[in-house]
Amino acid sequence: MYTDTHCHLGLMDGRPDEVVARARAAGVSTVVTVGVDLASSAECVQTAVSTPGVWAVVGIHPNNAIEATEHVLPMIAALAAHPKVVAIGETGLDLFRDSCPPVRQEESFREHIRIAKELDKALVIHVRESHADVLRVLEDEKAPERTVFHCFSGDAGFVDVCANNGWYMSFAGNLTFTNAPALREAAVHAPLDLVVAETDSPYLSPHPHRGQPNEPSRVALTVAELARLHGRSLEDMAEITSVNARRLFTFSNER
Repeated sequence: MYTDTHCHLGLMDGRPDEVVARARAAGVSTVVTVGVDLASSAECVQTAVSTPGVWAVVGIHPNNAIEATEHVLPMIAALAAHPKVVAIGETGLDLFRDSCPPVRQEESFREHIRIAKELDKALVIHVRESHADVLRVLEDEKAPERTVFHCFSGDAGFVDVCANNGWYMSFAGNLTFTNAPALREAAVHAPLDLVVAETDSPYLSPHPHRGQPNEPSRVALTVAELARLHGRSLEDMAEITSVNARRLFTFSNER
């Protein structure tokens, strides 16, 4: 059975329960739906409560970090206290887009780290053209014990940094793209006990569905690519990534 460690059910066409039903039919037992602002975070919690096999992550995406005010962040922390919430995020730094000033992104990132540590939740990090700055903040704030780099985009050297710190690396559908040989090299270098898989639905649909809206059922294609790169069977890699996800998010078999 597969685990999709990162998707956005609220951003997809169709009802969440229908999307999850398709995922289950494809062998996906567990889906983690991720908020990008206060409203979507609250929706994620509601979906996790009402839909078996779904867990929630709450937080403010760096592109929305202007929303991460002294009034909103306590509400994120209150949502995060729910037992169906397994992590804080996605947070981090995105220097590719200019939708939010970097200083506001960093302030929000630091507050998300503190919330994760206070509540003993995992931290889900978004990184885009900001690897050095993200590492600087994590060193300053001391990363939570359970931290994952969502949609991993680092090189082999960054894999070593993650491995040395015990940080998880989550690979998405872009691992299957023909123009991503460097990412595949990084995936080969990644220790298997720190590797998980995601879809980032509705984004990054893997080959041969590139360009189409993605959904959790397609996490199997990314797991298959990880299996090929590491010379493992598909069944082995599904088990490895799912066991790692349970360790990362500490969710049980509770429905």
